[in-house]
Amino acid sequence: MFELTTTHRFHLYSKPTDMRKGFNGLCGVIQNQLSTSPTNGSVYIFINKTRDKVKLLHWSGSSFVLYYKRLESGTFEIPYYDTEVGSISLTYSQLVLLIDGISITNISRRKSYKNLVEKG
Repeated sequence: MFELTTTHRFHLYSKPTDMRKGFNGLCGVIQNQLSTSPTNGSVYIFINKTRDKVKLLHWSGSSFVLYYKRLESGTFEIPYYDTEVGSISLTYSQLVLLIDGISITNISRRKSYKNLVEKG
């Protein structure tokens, strides 16, 4: 069951990650490299060097949930980011596109009716 929704915060770890890491190893990366708590409710996204595997680690309130996806062909396309930054924030929409293999680097959001009304 996929429990992630638009109410969560998503952080893509900026460095390639060894996909042999499990719950404890990924928690160590979050604590040591990002200097934050893995139990803060955020969803942490890790991608390997060849960009054909992705893991998402999420604290569900009482336990960790680990999602893992491996592509048989192709790669996950990640947005451009500064490698000096520990992680970059993604929206739920960007996460879904990334997981589905759709490029999120050149996406532009169109103005919505709500935005037009607020400015008008």
